[in-house]
Amino acid sequence: MSTRASAPAINPKVYRDLVKRALAEDLGSEGDVTTAAIFADEQGSARLTSKGSGVVAGLEVFAAVFKEVDSATTVDFKLTDGESVEPGDVVAVVHGKAASLLSSERVALNFVSYLSGIATAAREVSVAAARAGTKILDTRKTLPGYRELAKYAVRVGGAENHRMGLYDMVLIKDNHIDLAGSITTAVRRTRIKWDDRFKIEVECRSLREVAEALEAKVDMIMLDNMQPRETRRAIKLIGGRAKVELSGNMDLASVKRLAGPGVDYISLGSLTHSVRSFDFSLKVETM
Repeated sequence: MSTRASAPAINPKVYRDLVKRALAEDLGSEGDVTTAAIFADEQGSARLTSKGSGVVAGLEVFAAVFKEVDSATTVDFKLTDGESVEPGDVVAVVHGKAASLLSSERVALNFVSYLSGIATAAREVSVAAARAGTKILDTRKTLPGYRELAKYAVRVGGAENHRMGLYDMVLIKDNHIDLAGSITTAVRRTRIKWDDRFKIEVECRSLREVAEALEAKVDMIMLDNMQPRETRRAIKLIGGRAKVELSGNMDLASVKRLAGPGVDYISLGSLTHSVRSFDFSLKVETM
């Protein structure tokens, strides 16, 4: 039984080239030599079925794989991105040449399983955090080339995107601070360069750095890998004068423990860098 949730839009430009590259590495110059030897023009169908409990994401990409292999293939969606599924739920039914379905199945499954895994993890932690009034963010720890897709799946799951890349927000991290000499210097140089074009977030490692970031009137302070007691003291010191993000080896347990008043965001790299692929089956049958 599925539960509906609105899903954000995804631009086909985000995945079109990825689909082509994924098929090229799987089919090579010879194509699917096993299928080509056994099947010709037989028609077939395949059911995408959930084998677990979670959230679906990436169905457009799933369909795009089949269409890229054979434009005559049709995909009938039973659910949409953002819906929750339970074991046995049929998510989509694909119709076309059996050979085309067999040559497409693994790549199509790879996309929808990976993205649904991200959405499922994002839903779990975002629901837990929302109960305490905190929002979940992702990070830039994504597979090269998959960032927009991965961050799309994060949104499908109900969490939010941090910056997309190095170009859309200023985040002054420890290396910037150490090389510049201080938070004050790094923030001053940033404002000279960009004025107020970008919001400024500063990663702080101590209460002294938190005080310095507040003095510089930054928009957001990241408390990175702080001990719980120091984190509480930092949140009290900030007192609403800047948004607060907690970061550093966060998981569901730490989200449940740390989310609450004074914590605006908790960021989790694990949403995209070590997510567990969601389990689907795709049984192909001839007609």
